[in-house]
Amino acid sequence: MSRELTEAVVDLREADALRITDELLESGADPLTIVAACKEAMDVIGQRFADGQAFIPELVMAGEIMQAISGKVTPHLAGQPAEDKLGTVVLCTVQGDIHNIGKDIVASMLGIAGFDVVDLGVDVAIPTVVQKVRECHPQILGLSGLLTIAFDSMKATVAAVAEAGVRDQVKIMVGGAPVNEDVCAYVGADGWGKDAVVAVQLAKTWVGGA
Repeated sequence: MSRELTEAVVDLREADALRITDELLESGADPLTIVAACKEAMDVIGQRFADGQAFIPELVMAGEIMQAISGKVTPHLAGQPAEDKLGTVVLCTVQGDIHNIGKDIVASMLGIAGFDVVDLGVDVAIPTVVQKVRECHPQILGLSGLLTIAFDSMKATVAAVAEAGVRDQVKIMVGGAPVNEDVCAYVGADGWGKDAVVAVQLAKTWVGGA
């Protein structure tokens, strides 16, 4: 049935994907098999996106399906050993920006890929980001923004992390539609993701999981 789940997600059949997920959980299936099936589906969708065979709307819908499945599966993963995780990612849309769709897709795909994701939400104050980095000791900090005014918030956040003395402990990734290599250099981040697929690939590379 996990194969059916993979196919349902790849075909963007949300109702079928959620039904199959419920049936698997009710039958006592290992929740990790559900995660694996979803990961396989996202790998297929990601490759189609990279090949120009799928586009942003499909990626958005796939992300929404992943969020719904994650909501069902996460409670069943509570006892999963930490060593089975690739790492921890603290993620937010930076102060002054309230856009969340791209961030939410990245969060879902990182979770399916095997990361613990601490999603702080949108318009997140810089001190909050610094506090969470100190508390969670993430391998990666992801800063998202759709507005060009977010660039200065990203830069200020990176500077605050450095001032707190934890900059060398975390890789910082930035993303959002207007973000590019120049923006990445301007804010002082370690890398950027032009879309959710690239963001996940970069995160996995950083933790040695790719």
